[in-house]
This record gives sequence, C-alpha cells and structure tokens, in this order.
Amino acid sequence: MDKQGQEMFLNFILQRVQEGKEAEAKEILTENFMKQAEGTFSQEDIQEFIPKMISLLKPDKLAEVQAVVKQFSGDFGNK
Repeated sequence: MDKQGQEMFLNFILQRVQEGKEAEAKEILTENFMKQAEGTFSQEDIQEFIPKMISLLKPDKLAEVQAVVKQFSGDFGNK
C-alpha cells in the first residue's frame, strides 16, 4: 500500500472509531504502516491488529470496516 493508500485507509478508519478513540486508532495504524514499510509486518501483526481495531470501532460500522480490512490484509498476503 502506498503512502496515499495508507492515508485514505487511515482516514476511513478514523471516521468510524468511537468518540475519543481516534488517537489510539491512529497510533495502531501508524505503527502497522511503519512495519509494512520496513517489511516486518507479519500475519501475527494482522491477528493482533484486528481485535484492537474492533474494540475501537463504532459497532454499527464494524461490518463495513471488516470488509475493507479483509481486502487490505488479502492484498498484504499476496506480496
């Protein structure tokens, strides 16, 4: 995912997290993007990332976000 794609993904997620959880979500995503850039982002990171993000999201946005994350992690898995 390029820088622009990361920014779009970040904004998409931040618009769907619970009030007051934006900073925490941004920190998690930024850390994962750094790992991707370094080539150290693993399947284990994805498995840690998903439950953390689910806990931060608005419940009514969960299905929408899950669909995008699945696409995102699917793309990651093919690299």
